[in-house]
Amino acid sequence: MILGKIVGTIVCSTRNDGIPGASYLLVEKTDQHGKAKGEFLVALDIIGVGRDELVLITEGSPSRETSLTVNKPVDALVVGIVDMIDENDQVIYRK
Repeated sequence: MILGKIVGTIVCSTRNDGIPGASYLLVEKTDQHGKAKGEFLVALDIIGVGRDELVLITEGSPSRETSLTVNKPVDALVVGIVDMIDENDQVIYRK
């Protein structure tokens, strides 16, 4: 799993992914504190997240194991919205 922050939306006038109504987001990878790493990826949003949300991303073949994405050309998928991160018994991130 990868932590990332939603920083934008990707709009395509033409695409051939076979996913009706697909919403793609620009995600900047972060550390566990939510600090940006300067690395970006495009992820399919299947849960309806908003801008500036800290999210969990899955990459690679696990991204194609949902009923919506099976056998589709998906490489990154938003699978969760982070509410809190506890590290060594200390809350280091809270939504």
